Amino acid sequence: MSRLSSYFLPTLREDPADAEALSHRLMVRAGLIRQLGAGLWTFLPAGYRVVKRVERILREEIDAIGGQEMLMPVLQPAELWRRTGRYEIDELFKLRDRKEAELVLAMTHEENLTFHIAREVRSYRELPMILYHVQTKERDEPRPRAGVLRTREFTMKDSYSFDRDAEGLDRSYELHIQAYDRIFDRCGLRWYRVEADVGMMGGSGAHEYLAPCEAGENEVALAPGYAANLEVASAEPQPVELPPPLDEPREVPTPGLTTVEEVSGALGVPAGAALKAIPVVVEGGGFVLTLVRGDHRLNEIKLRNALGSDFRPARAEEIEAELGPPGFIGPVEAGVPVLKDAAIQGAGYFAGANKPDAHLIGVAPGRDFSFEEEVDIRSVEAGDAAPGGHPIEIEPAIEVGQIFKLGTRYSEPLGANYLDQQGREHPIVMGSYGIGPARTVAAAIEQGADERGIVWPRSIAPWDVHLVGLGKDGDEVAEAAERLYEELRETGVAVVYDDRDAGPGEKLTDAELLGCPLRITVGRKALAEGAIEAQARRTGAEERPPIAEAAARALELLDGLE
Repeated sequence: MSRLSSYFLPTLREDPADAEALSHRLMVRAGLIRQLGAGLWTFLPAGYRVVKRVERILREEIDAIGGQEMLMPVLQPAELWRRTGRYEIDELFKLRDRKEAELVLAMTHEENLTFHIAREVRSYRELPMILYHVQTKERDEPRPRAGVLRTREFTMKDSYSFDRDAEGLDRSYELHIQAYDRIFDRCGLRWYRVEADVGMMGGSGAHEYLAPCEAGENEVALAPGYAANLEVASAEPQPVELPPPLDEPREVPTPGLTTVEEVSGALGVPAGAALKAIPVVVEGGGFVLTLVRGDHRLNEIKLRNALGSDFRPARAEEIEAELGPPGFIGPVEAGVPVLKDAAIQGAGYFAGANKPDAHLIGVAPGRDFSFEEEVDIRSVEAGDAAPGGHPIEIEPAIEVGQIFKLGTRYSEPLGANYLDQQGREHPIVMGSYGIGPARTVAAAIEQGADERGIVWPRSIAPWDVHLVGLGKDGDEVAEAAERLYEELRETGVAVVYDDRDAGPGEKLTDAELLGCPLRITVGRKALAEGAIEAQARRTGAEERPPIAEAAARALELLDGLE
């Protein structure tokens, strides 16, 4: 029974003071969630109804490609994570029990499931296999924000494929692509599937599913026939007009000018004529000076992949000791390895002179300094040319899912092998596939909401119909609303009935805030004419069907809202 007079739905008139993202504001105001602590959120009954509807879609689509649902623990032995080299991840919660045994709270379940597969699967006949679960994850997120978009505890659907070889993985990966495409279509999202970095998961390839919206922390580079996460996107840079080249670099005084904008302004040249020097300290490799054009940004994901190792920004005292005063450093006579971005072409650049208050002009890469390698280590910019030649646009988006070709990244350290037809042993080839139901819910709100509140896709709305009764207890309006509520329930439609002792304004405002696809209002004026009022939340389209036909007409209207 979903009667608001007894339902736990604490709505608010005003936005919470600390909420920035639209989904954060509306989920709190509509009584879907409440905060327990930093990055810790409780889904209240109406909010949990939405999550469960998303999870039902996930289960149906993963079952359809042969997935078998199971459930794995969140609390896991630390030793498994040590064996895969992931124990040192900063975001991993680590703890000890009363016997001092080391444990972790899982942020994903590759180690757990591969441990079981290593002990249970022996033969090629048992492969391929897809296993999945919907389970709580824990992440020691340093900066929780935006409601349920960045949290320390969350639920995920993660599935795992196990195959004999790379060709089998390709088939399992394609099955998941098809399933994920259907899932996000059914959830009513606008989405992109884009190339992505493998990150801490490892493996040979990955794609992300991104839902475009203003609250998104990811950025997607888009052009006709091209879509990629900004972390890995590549494009032809926009040309920059360089100053005339010189026979050799010439030093110019730049007292107190430490930024690209300040120096380029003083020299009267574009920012793209700068060699922006960014020193980093590579794990196990020492000091490296990276160079990008002054109008470009260093892409840390690309740099990490190019280096094949982790790194950190050099500290001011390290820069001073190795090169010179921060703000005046450059590659000429730097005395450290230099990594040059591929967008730096031609001659006539300016760069720091590695001494106070001075820069060099007329710098030519290759002539005036050597570099270890030329690689793509910049973030693409709006207006750059995509591989097809079209200009790139950059749009913020929420990551709602990600899929990985893990290969043998986990099976080898954890001993998950199988015997082929000739009795030879091979490591099992794996894939990993995740979706965040809460992020999917938030993305749907971000994309569909209007100035009055949430506008749900019907497939994941908490209820299909929001019935508003404007009568008083015992009068003919209340009795008519009660009868209609029972009729709607008998049809199998998910309906919430606002039978509270509250004014029409409060009831109608809450109905718009909650955003169910169809609102039906039983009021005195329409009832006097033998009718009720029906309004589609998304379009605002209204009609007054006879009350005797209201339940049947509601079904017809809902079918048109699919």
